[in-house]
Amino acid sequence: MNKKTKALMRTLKTEEVAVIHAAYEVEPVTVAFVDVDKSLSVMEKLEKAFMMTNSIDNAWYTGENLRYVGSTKSCRSTMVGDFVIIGNDKYECKATGWSKV
Repeated sequence: MNKKTKALMRTLKTEEVAVIHAAYEVEPVTVAFVDVDKSLSVMEKLEKAFMMTNSIDNAWYTGENLRYVGSTKSCRSTMVGDFVIIGNDKYECKATGWSKV
């Protein structure tokens, strides 16, 4: 399968969600667009975006299935007070879960 076909297949199965860092920033800033499986529930999509934008073994912003758009060469992990946008809905990361804004 060529690259174009693979990309088309991925877009049919995935949805792009935006990750916005706001917890410590003066102004909220979009840092990444993450590909998540369309078949996941909203909560699963939020958790997937959170997981993919946290550094554990490697810097998250060098990972696959995401597009880092931050303005610096490195970026902190997503945390409480940050946001994820799925479609037209915005969710805030809380100490225990997510809250629709």
